[in-house]
Amino acid sequence: MILEAFASKTSMPLVFVGNWNNSNFGIELRQRYAAKLNIHLIDPIYDIGVLRTLRQNAFIYIHGHSAGGTNPSLVEMMHFGLPILSYDCVFNRFTTEDSAIFFKDADSLRINLEKIKPDEAANIGSDIRRIALKRYTWAAIGKAYFDLLLGIEDYNNKY
Repeated sequence: MILEAFASKTSMPLVFVGNWNNSNFGIELRQRYAAKLNIHLIDPIYDIGVLRTLRQNAFIYIHGHSAGGTNPSLVEMMHFGLPILSYDCVFNRFTTEDSAIFFKDADSLRINLEKIKPDEAANIGSDIRRIALKRYTWAAIGKAYFDLLLGIEDYNNKY
């Protein structure tokens, strides 16, 4: 979906990090889209410094995962304060508190990319980062676990 949207929208570049050689599907996608001048298919990056530099310098983050709960890559990107265009599913809506821009298919992704303005992008990024700092820090998550454990202890003491 993401590659299809960018293949038809040549004015914006896409840097897509993935394990393109790990499956026949990945190999086929690389072959189909590698010739597009605005699409850069990058092999996996395991150096956290290089990955951080790439993330910090992005204009927008596109999150294409559609299942699995709170996705670590989405949470990580929320801390960068970038606007997020996310696949529209309940998990991604919950994680971003409905503050991302959502898409269901290549056409809706392309339309959202074309209409987003820099000031709107900055506001979305700011809102997303605020959510990340409120909900997705070690302190917040640790507190939630302790609250849960203390609640279980209180429950057990009552019954």
